[in-house]
Amino acid sequence: MRVYVSGASGFVGAHVARELARRGADVRSDRVELLDAAALERAVSGCDAVVHVAALYSYEAPVERLLAVNVAGTRNLLDACARRGVRRFLYTSTAGTCGPVRGRPATEADAPPAWELAVPYKRTKLAAEQLVLAAALDGMDALAVNPTTPVGPGDEKPTPTGRMIRGVASGRIRGYLAGSGLNVVDVRDVAVGHALALERGRAGRRYLLGGFDMTLRELFAEVAAVAGRPAPRLRVPYAVARAAAAAGLVNRNEVRLARLPMFFSSERACTELGYRPGPLRPALTAAVADALGYQRSRRARRSETAPSAAPASPSRR
Repeated sequence: MRVYVSGASGFVGAHVARELARRGADVRSDRVELLDAAALERAVSGCDAVVHVAALYSYEAPVERLLAVNVAGTRNLLDACARRGVRRFLYTSTAGTCGPVRGRPATEADAPPAWELAVPYKRTKLAAEQLVLAAALDGMDALAVNPTTPVGPGDEKPTPTGRMIRGVASGRIRGYLAGSGLNVVDVRDVAVGHALALERGRAGRRYLLGGFDMTLRELFAEVAAVAGRPAPRLRVPYAVARAAAAAGLVNRNEVRLARLPMFFSSERACTELGYRPGPLRPALTAAVADALGYQRSRRARRSETAPSAAPASPSRR
């Protein structure tokens, strides 16, 4: 099977492309501008399937840029597939289009709370997912996977999650948001989930690819333990975080998304795809190693570019 993977140079996309190749797929991963319709057609020509991982994952980017990349880019790639006869289309969405919901893990039958759709990233990912599912209703063999919070090796840019891991591992983050939590998963399990969905997933379906529900306190303690640091101890109430966001001290969109624990169930993927997430510690170990390596390399670059010390003045006695 020949498969075009968009975003194969990114954190999740690189793992997806590697996993598909390991399973015998002929992976095409040319880096193409999602707003260049002609280039997209050339990229998907002759392919049996497309896995669309590329997206702008940011809580700070202008809404116009998010709309262009995440929504218009997805529409352009769907159109290119339709023109070139590529019927199988797998879209990498986000768990955030399924929830969270209060009091229990969210499933594919759920939807995000209304206040979270004020976050442009989340709103544009939902809009792109709806384009893909609408294409399935029109006859395209299209479906979506919804990763939760991937961690692991290779988050170099990094993603917002990667920045969080770096902050805890380096000791820069010393507190945690009370009442918040994440479903955390090894990025390599997410890549396997993509391959399983491409092979076994049903058109028009979406599949949550998650791992383990953890409070932020639990997650930060685990990251700190791997890094050999004391766990962050400062408990920050949500009202304090909201006030800090209003004052411009922290990112307003990230605070909005932390109002409810982001817990999810992967039962559908386990039942229909055979998805089985493994233990989380190896992924956190790799992520922390990358984070600490980044810190060391940055300190080394700073020391190399720092001006040399001025010659000492003659002593005066």
